Amino acid sequence: MRLLWGSGRRGRVRFLLMALGSALGVACLAAVLTIPTILAAHDARTAARAAVPGGHSNIVYQEFLDPYGSRPLRRIFIARTGPGPTPPAPGIREIPHAGEAIVSPELGELLAANPQAAGLVPGHVTGTIAPEGLGGPDDLYAYVGTAPAELTGARPLSHFGGERTSEEVVDSSTLDILRFTLGCIVLLPLVIFLSVCARLSGESRARRLAALRLIGLSVKDTLRVNAGESVAAASLGALLGLLGYLGVNEIMARVGLPGLQWYPADGRPEPSTVAVCLLGCPLLAWIVGQFSARQAALSPISVRRTGERKRPKKYGTLLLIPGLGVIGGYCALSVMGRDPSGGSASAVLVPGAVLLTGAGLVFGLAPITAWFARRLARATKSLPMALAMRRTEVDPGASLRVATGLVLLIFGASLTQGVLVELDQVSRRTTPVQEYNIKLSDLKPTQRKALAAVPGVRMQIVTYGSWYRLDDAMPERLDLVAATCPQLIASTRQARGCVDGRAMQLRDGNAAYPDDPQPGDRFPFLAGDDRKVTFTVPHEWIDMSAYQPSVFHTGALLVPPSLLPQNLADANGTLTLVSGADPATIRSVLDGIGSVAPTASVEPVGIVISSLAQLTVIRSLLVVGMVLGLVIGVAAFVVSVADRALERRGQVTALALLGAGAGTLRVVQVVQVLLPLVVGLGAAIVAGWLAESSYLITGGGEVHWDWEGLPLLVVCALGVMGAAAVASVPMVRRHIDPEHIRRD
Repeated sequence: MRLLWGSGRRGRVRFLLMALGSALGVACLAAVLTIPTILAAHDARTAARAAVPGGHSNIVYQEFLDPYGSRPLRRIFIARTGPGPTPPAPGIREIPHAGEAIVSPELGELLAANPQAAGLVPGHVTGTIAPEGLGGPDDLYAYVGTAPAELTGARPLSHFGGERTSEEVVDSSTLDILRFTLGCIVLLPLVIFLSVCARLSGESRARRLAALRLIGLSVKDTLRVNAGESVAAASLGALLGLLGYLGVNEIMARVGLPGLQWYPADGRPEPSTVAVCLLGCPLLAWIVGQFSARQAALSPISVRRTGERKRPKKYGTLLLIPGLGVIGGYCALSVMGRDPSGGSASAVLVPGAVLLTGAGLVFGLAPITAWFARRLARATKSLPMALAMRRTEVDPGASLRVATGLVLLIFGASLTQGVLVELDQVSRRTTPVQEYNIKLSDLKPTQRKALAAVPGVRMQIVTYGSWYRLDDAMPERLDLVAATCPQLIASTRQARGCVDGRAMQLRDGNAAYPDDPQPGDRFPFLAGDDRKVTFTVPHEWIDMSAYQPSVFHTGALLVPPSLLPQNLADANGTLTLVSGADPATIRSVLDGIGSVAPTASVEPVGIVISSLAQLTVIRSLLVVGMVLGLVIGVAAFVVSVADRALERRGQVTALALLGAGAGTLRVVQVVQVLLPLVVGLGAAIVAGWLAESSYLITGGGEVHWDWEGLPLLVVCALGVMGAAAVASVPMVRRHIDPEHIRRD
């Protein structure tokens, strides 16, 4: 440290930059390592409040899970069957009595802001649930006291708190995928970035260490000097980064992410995370310091006289062979029409191939860049291009520091797109339309009219079921679908033979059953005045193919709205809303339904609300990972380019003395930066897209090739190269420093 502070202002600035870079990296590391802690804290609290049935208790309960807009709403209706003690529930002092309710703060605010939603929680709200009884601040949860006779599916309550929870933020299998993806897009670039920070001004430091070695310092002490400086900067940076993360956590916990909010205590690092941050970063700096100073300690003369550097070894490129071989093999099988999805082998081969490919992109970047530079230098007639290529050929290792973080970011972005596409397939229907069923008895006429104006809703369709005896074991039923031919065509794959103004039967040749209603059969429908209205199945039918499950199913009767009696009983009727099927539209429509009819029971056909909420959380976490990866990649690039420009001041001075113009020097700098980026980003786009495709193929979904995401990656890569070119220009100055003239 005495040598560092005695080396002048430049040495102290370098130390400060190393510390700040390490602080940024450690803050990102703490954020990634704390994500599982936040999810685990949420799941632990929801498991502690889970109602466990059993025993001969004086308490019975019934649990309801309903959507409130696009968010799950959970209600526990509790009734006392006799005197006696009640089991304690987390977050509340006492189980509510009949006519009382205890709600979460978020649900209490919704009830106060929307009086129409009061029917969701019958009774007088007497209190709120404390944080230990909630998964997060945005939880919609209620304990409702009632009478035993009001519960149709009551079960005796043994106690609260189970070993596992059914309210996981992210299920275990998806959490493993999330961890792997965050590791690829954040942790791998983070290691590169911390290594870059530990090797700032590597050439100048090597010359200084070589001078110490030449005046008599031992090899061991020389390595200690370099490692001590790196470890001191990394330790200071780790402490600053951890403090910075704690401050950011306090702010973000109050703001939250889409679909995920947490308490500040959930996001505070555990002791193991603190140990990893405070010890892991200095340990990495020590390893890098030992490696980077070895040449100066063992061969100080070659360092001081700037001898010829060794060419990079090509062994790193060999990692691309098995990696690309596996993912390319899966893609080839899909092109040939074979389905390689499923099986335990894919679960091991694909992640392993992805890791090998990513490592090959990192370790193979320097030799591949040197090979391209050598070929271009021989072929070019341009002086700036020749100077840039020869310099890159001599020192291709600098490309690792400049481009590796951004290359891994683009490669990880491809994997992230694949994960989102796969999760999107399993969490919702892969159809162009989405239906929402609501009982007509739950809606008022004004609400039905308001639902038609909900943003995203394309049409309303009313369906009535025929009347049948409750004691019939296998009742024959017929559904009347009040819709027009254009509505039928817009909501199905195909519909042939539909005639407007005429009642016709729907028939799907791929889904027809022998017990479907036959032409001439008569079915009664209950009217509002308890009369029976009879419909006869017509002989005309429509050949159609619907997206199942759907209100348009085989055997149903399509009736024009003008021919439908106006007094059919709402108790047997269902209102179906139809919208687009993209997640944003689905959430918008569900939120619109919740604001218009908060007490109505909504069935999003083919969708589980908890899965939709989980997809929102995963998207938010992956976006956070991408933002952290982008920050790390850009920071690594800026630090590397600035450090490289400072290291090359002597070479720029020599070229300026030989007569090179300012334009020539700037072109050389830009080309030197762009070549490794072009090579690395191009390889990352191709390899990342193949890796994403292999993941989608082995996932078993319908989407195997993400053509929509490919242009986005190309545009991002072009934007990165453009920004790199612009940022490289100011790094070159023609100012001649006498110190550099003396040195070289």
